[in-house]
Amino acid sequence: MAIKKKFVKKGGWQTIESFRNLSGTGFFVYPQGARIRVRYGSGKRWRGFTWQEKKLTGRQWMKLSVADIGTIARARIQISVKEDTHVTYQIYLGDSAVLMPELQ
Repeated sequence: MAIKKKFVKKGGWQTIESFRNLSGTGFFVYPQGARIRVRYGSGKRWRGFTWQEKKLTGRQWMKLSVADIGTIARARIQISVKEDTHVTYQIYLGDSAVLMPELQ
């Protein structure tokens, strides 16, 4: 899978990948200090829940797993950054085992 880069603006939580009726694994490395999480639900605070919140170090890949919970809820991988920047990541769809990518 190719490494993706996406521009994100500073501020609150922003969705960078969405899943519905799918499972998947995401690996994130840059930018240092950014926070990433998996959010399940409709987007409203009282209609969803957060899972696996992590902070990026810029030195190693961080892994987030998204479970397929059917049509009950959608899942989103979200990021929060302190300044406008690019995020570097990889996404693998499906529930097969995926090894951590090498940092280059």
